[in-house]
Amino acid sequence: MIRVVDLFSGVGGLTFGFQKKIYRNRFVDDDRFDVLFANEWDKSAAVAFKKNFSNITMLNTDISEVDRSYLDKLNINVNNVDLVIGGPPCQSFSTVGKRQYDNRAKMYREYRRMLSILKPKMFIFENVLGLLTMHNDLGNPVIDDVKSSFENLEEFGENFGYKVYESVLNAEDFGVPQSRKRVFLVGVRKDLKLNREWKFPSPVNSKHITVSDAISDLPYLVSGSGTNAYHMKPKSRYQYLMRGNQKILKDHISGVYGERMKKIIAAVPEGESKPYINKLVLEKKLPKELYLSSGYNNTYGRLWWNKPSTTITNNLSTPSSLRCIHPKQDRALTSREGARIQSFPDDFSFVGPKNKINSQIGNAVPPVLSIHLADSIFDFFKNNL
Repeated sequence: MIRVVDLFSGVGGLTFGFQKKIYRNRFVDDDRFDVLFANEWDKSAAVAFKKNFSNITMLNTDISEVDRSYLDKLNINVNNVDLVIGGPPCQSFSTVGKRQYDNRAKMYREYRRMLSILKPKMFIFENVLGLLTMHNDLGNPVIDDVKSSFENLEEFGENFGYKVYESVLNAEDFGVPQSRKRVFLVGVRKDLKLNREWKFPSPVNSKHITVSDAISDLPYLVSGSGTNAYHMKPKSRYQYLMRGNQKILKDHISGVYGERMKKIIAAVPEGESKPYINKLVLEKKLPKELYLSSGYNNTYGRLWWNKPSTTITNNLSTPSSLRCIHPKQDRALTSREGARIQSFPDDFSFVGPKNKINSQIGNAVPPVLSIHLADSIFDFFKNNL
């Protein structure tokens, strides 16, 4: 078995791919990987991780507290770690955030420190696309800092480093109903003798899965309503995969909107957003009190029914922050709809109030994409190590 450690695990979207695989359009256990432990600082996310992966040790602590002594005290054997996975906090790099080169932006250094302790043969490092355009305090590209820091670990007294491979993967190319581009760095220790070079997984879908494919079986809701009952059978192969044997519908509750927001939502057609509303106001087709003075152009946006979703974030139920209005219903997405679009199965548990749940969903690597990464990792080990 390939021995894995997950850092900055969140709720476990990336771990999912190293614990489950798809067989006959069902998620089944994958015995090719052994996840030794995971680390997550956020309490709600850590509790949710443990609910879903009860067999994995969860270290719910600041990663800066984790060192060899800490692990030894917990009797966690980290000899011969094969793979480290994870993505440090990405808000500082996000193109929709403040893009500050702050302490969160420098958490890749903690990831690097853990590499010096665990000495894995490989690592997977995931982050937002904005990492490619962020600059450090000297004005140099942060991505260059990150990659070069992984190439040499001599400052920790180690005589090894990693050859780093870089790629941008879009989740919609791997069976996820969402356009979600993320930067992936894969490192392979330079001192290993290889028969084949690392190759990122190739796209598997010529026809993308749509929002309709993902959520059209979920019950109709209005502002403030919710239900824990399915009202129809799965209508697509993807819905069948997501439903599995789940009988109780979880986290399908609509937000409550004021009268102004209700009018804005009702006025937005499929695919339109803030500029469309303001255009109607300027043309005096809508009252002037509906004019939207703040937010990006994709805010107050309605998704397309027959296209993949745009990127899901922790604001997946907040129209003023994101394109997240349901294509056919006058409300924002529910947490469960966001989870479906992220490819979390319906039996996956989230913990905490709605804002915490949405963060757990929006910050995750889509589980189905993780499965494809895990398959490529397994093939690489089989051919080389």
